[in-house]
Amino acid sequence: MGLTSTRKVAIGATIAATAAALTGIGIAAAPSSSAAAGCGVLFDDFNYSSRTDAALGQRGWSIRSNAGGPGVAGARWLADNVSFPTVDGQKVAQLKAVTDGTAAGTSHAEFSQSNRRFFEGTYLARIKFSDAPASGTDGDHVNQTFYTISPLAAPMDPTYSELDFSEYLPNGGWGEAGPINYQTSWYTYVADPWYADNQHSQQQRSINGWHDVMATVSGGHIKYYIDGALVGDHSGKVYPRQNMSIDFNQWFIDLAGHAGGTSTWLQSVDYVYHAKKQVLSPAQANAVISGFRSAGTTHSDNVVSTNDCDPGVPPTTNPPTTTPPATGATMLQSTFSGRCIDIPGGVATTGALLQTWECNGTDAQKWAFQSDGTVRAMGKCMDPAGGALANGTRIQLADCNTNPVQRFTLTSARTLVNVSSGRCVDIKDWVGSNGAALQLWDCAATANQLWGKL
Repeated sequence: MGLTSTRKVAIGATIAATAAALTGIGIAAAPSSSAAAGCGVLFDDFNYSSRTDAALGQRGWSIRSNAGGPGVAGARWLADNVSFPTVDGQKVAQLKAVTDGTAAGTSHAEFSQSNRRFFEGTYLARIKFSDAPASGTDGDHVNQTFYTISPLAAPMDPTYSELDFSEYLPNGGWGEAGPINYQTSWYTYVADPWYADNQHSQQQRSINGWHDVMATVSGGHIKYYIDGALVGDHSGKVYPRQNMSIDFNQWFIDLAGHAGGTSTWLQSVDYVYHAKKQVLSPAQANAVISGFRSAGTTHSDNVVSTNDCDPGVPPTTNPPTTTPPATGATMLQSTFSGRCIDIPGGVATTGALLQTWECNGTDAQKWAFQSDGTVRAMGKCMDPAGGALANGTRIQLADCNTNPVQRFTLTSARTLVNVSSGRCVDIKDWVGSNGAALQLWDCAATANQLWGKL
């Protein structure tokens, strides 16, 4: 949306084609009989007649027209600034931003896949960035973007999630000279007075013209790519904690760089692609896009809202390097820190105190919920130390012993509750780093008590 640690912003035939594309590059698609449990894929080639094309809204796209930030205070967000022309031989979604150097004469553009159902997986868009306006004088502090975002429920909201795959500032801004491109992963922020908690990468070079902007979100890491080259790898508490929308916008950071007259800036998007809970290499993702286009598919969308879906066969041509976990096993990821419940050192020792650690997919982080109510990993059970049920009781690994105190359940509210005590598994003292201790504590639905299957 346009936020870094130095920025201040006011917040105001389809399935068959997918299977063919995956099969063509050695990626097995989930069988059609399990499609209802699948995570789904979104592909849109933006083959629309205009912004009033009925299919646009039917397919979940919305175009912004309400006032507010980010950008120049008093500027408008115009629906007419989004169009669907042919550019360089392809139908595209095009965003126009216009300024004459005044707030009243400034307008921005934004469109979104606003149904928030996007979380982990692969994201890819082919975008034409501009180093100069299509008309008028150069020098404006314009921001050309592709990102995912959730609402900020309140200042310092610990579940806020935003991933800026690309924010391109051809003429700089926020005190930086251009051209510069940012990737930013967000934990949270306060709008006024401004405070930001995020991690970002940057490339201080031009990316004028067409580029593949891609990210994979999996296993506690957000990996950012430009034209297939890794440009950022973010992890820890900035890992997303809730579903997000997919958004594109183009807007002016301020009017300080305007040199006179009226300037019009254009940003074009050839297509957008998302494979939920599947990690593809840049080459594999591009092969899938080629498969859609070869099949004449201009739109496909069966992405589900839930995150406990089955992504099907992992999209890789290489065999796994670790032993597959037991059937039904899952990592348990903290909403607060983005880290997973972990057996220290991967050694299943009775009495080992459980901790949080960077999610890594090892057996030490694979937990299976059993029919007897126990939660097991590496042949042992999650257990309140000493069988105690009071606040502050540490969570350990123990031999499974049929004691009812070893029963835990992951609720629909994402709390991991010890059945005997009614208390929740809690990250002690809100420690967000590797090695944080786990304890029982009265359930409060705070972020350090929220867990999701990964």
